[in-house]
Amino acid sequence: MLSEKTIEIVKSTAPLLAEAGTAVTDHFYKRMFSHNPELKHIFNMTNQETGRQQFALFNALAAYAQNIDNLAVLKEALARINHKHTSLNILPEHYPIVGAHLIGTLKELIPDQFTADVEYAWREAYNLLAYICITEEAALYAHSKNNHGGWVGTRKFEITHKHVESEFVTSFILTPLDGKAVISHKPGQYLGIKVKPEGAEYEEIRQYSISQKSNAKNYRISVKKECQPQPGVVSNYLHSLEQGARVELYPPAGDFFLKDATSPVVLISAGVGQTPMMAMLQTLLSDNTNQAISYLHACENSFEYSFKDYLAQQTAMHPQLKTLTWFNQGGGGCDYTGLMDLSVLEASLPISEGAFYLCGPASFMAYVKGQLLDLGVQSSNIHYEIFGPHQAL
Repeated sequence: MLSEKTIEIVKSTAPLLAEAGTAVTDHFYKRMFSHNPELKHIFNMTNQETGRQQFALFNALAAYAQNIDNLAVLKEALARINHKHTSLNILPEHYPIVGAHLIGTLKELIPDQFTADVEYAWREAYNLLAYICITEEAALYAHSKNNHGGWVGTRKFEITHKHVESEFVTSFILTPLDGKAVISHKPGQYLGIKVKPEGAEYEEIRQYSISQKSNAKNYRISVKKECQPQPGVVSNYLHSLEQGARVELYPPAGDFFLKDATSPVVLISAGVGQTPMMAMLQTLLSDNTNQAISYLHACENSFEYSFKDYLAQQTAMHPQLKTLTWFNQGGGGCDYTGLMDLSVLEASLPISEGAFYLCGPASFMAYVKGQLLDLGVQSSNIHYEIFGPHQAL
């Protein structure tokens, strides 16, 4: 437990982070990578270049400092961080490195305000945060190790099938080289995949949602080939691989998944946000229940509409499934043109009793969440997943 004095000092100095802005985290990462360049094999260097990682870390630090006397409010955010850490194989020995560079950064950027008492308080606060994360992550690693088909660290897989889903999205079936079972995943979770693209200076780790239900034999990921604003290093590399190529995977992770319930389910996605929804939908349909399912999807046009044949087939086979699409650019094959407008479905949506799952660009999810709240959906019934560094909607 932290002392009252430590809590008081950390909360009182939290505004220093706001005043310094992302300069703190920018300086922190430059400092850390300068002293510990081996960590470049773990961190997403593209997010470093765009500033997304710095922004995410800054928000996390500010939230921790502001709520240090009531960490319960950060439980959900910490859970997401813990899962992300296991998909990167973050280990206890990494925490002292990060802590040392965090303290060093604050001492260098705000030396006058960062007195000996302030330094002591922040060291205590960081050590508590590290302890919480290490403990939670140890439990997640134990789960991955001890359950049937599980493993720790990376495991070698082979691309045993490759299928084009749409103009930019391709699915890959990944089967373990050792021929043994794979640990089951909750529908909605993701895999950490480690590769070293040709010509790349560092190993790269990315997270991709598993786009099929658990089967104990293999996993499927469906990857969008990122082209704008610049070609995605890993996504373009994966699209270049052929059947028989090998990759390394970390066990499934993620706290965004289908909850066990009998209430109606509404799956709402945009673009490649379909991928976790595929796992959820397959799982729901395989349960052979009459649970009402609404599948709502938005994309630019018919060429970017992934899994359309599968969805058409399942809609025809399962009367409890309703599928609706919005194409921003219009054209054939969609139900609505333009941005997703849920007001047209107000009478048919399970406003009071439904579970709503969102995945897609953050701006899309914020837009849809706002509509759902306006329609009367309780915030606790809205669940979402954001690709990349986490942010609140």
